[in-house]
Amino acid sequence: MAVNYARLPTEQPNPRSRHLDRLTTTQLLRLINQEDAMVPHAVSRVLPQIAHAISLIIASLREGGRVFFLGAGTSGRLGVIEAAECPPTFNTPSSMVQAIIAGGPSAVFRSREGAEDDRRAAQRAVDRHVRAGDSLVGIAASGVTPFVEEGLRTARKQGASTVLLTCSASGGRRLADVVIAPRVGPEILTGSTRLKAGTATKLVLNMLTIASMVRMGKVYGHFMVDVRPTSRKLRERALRLIQTIAGTSRLPAASSLRRAHGDTKVAIVMASLHVDAARARHLLTQHHGLLRHVLSK
Repeated sequence: MAVNYARLPTEQPNPRSRHLDRLTTTQLLRLINQEDAMVPHAVSRVLPQIAHAISLIIASLREGGRVFFLGAGTSGRLGVIEAAECPPTFNTPSSMVQAIIAGGPSAVFRSREGAEDDRRAAQRAVDRHVRAGDSLVGIAASGVTPFVEEGLRTARKQGASTVLLTCSASGGRRLADVVIAPRVGPEILTGSTRLKAGTATKLVLNMLTIASMVRMGKVYGHFMVDVRPTSRKLRERALRLIQTIAGTSRLPAASSLRRAHGDTKVAIVMASLHVDAARARHLLTQHHGLLRHVLSK
């Protein structure tokens, strides 16, 4: 079915920026800032859809499934960033949250705009990586990117749950179980969806991963308790977490972290309940990794 690109919300001119090239630098920056300020409000209006998507993601993760972010161009790169941040932030295996970008890994660094039209590449990529029980989040600012459309269709055939994240919801309900479509309005640079649409996409992706990981027990209070101490900064953070949550001093915290072989959450249980690493791991497994449940017993 032919797409009338001129009618897409993401292709509309913004009347507030019609004299963009005549503005002073300060006026230009003020306009950008004013337009950006609209984005959080647009996202707030689709919170029910975001919550629905999170429920699908959690259902997949709890049954051993994975999450995939799929997109082209800016949308694909934002998916790559989100997937890449999960292992260092939440100590997830690299297979748990993955990204598929049109044009392959090289498209992260060098634009391959034509790749967004390659339906066969999307089908092959999803066939190769996605299986029943997984969740796939297709990211397409315009809502009509062929690579994303085909990826969502193929994922559905595979038995995966599907989410479409877009700033133009036309036709989306045919493609996904949930459509998240914040209405951010036209860009100050007509059609440049790396701006407000990109910002909205990043905000929603943050919500999807953070909320899902909170529900999966990767967070205690406002602390990232599954932090992996792979650098000096992260080791210091892990030690502060153990000291704060267990109410202990630095030396016992360091001892617990060493005996837990760098597993911060295990070390917290050890220091809090005065148990060895094996017992701490058993308790965490028994309570599905939820530190609050372990410490409240």
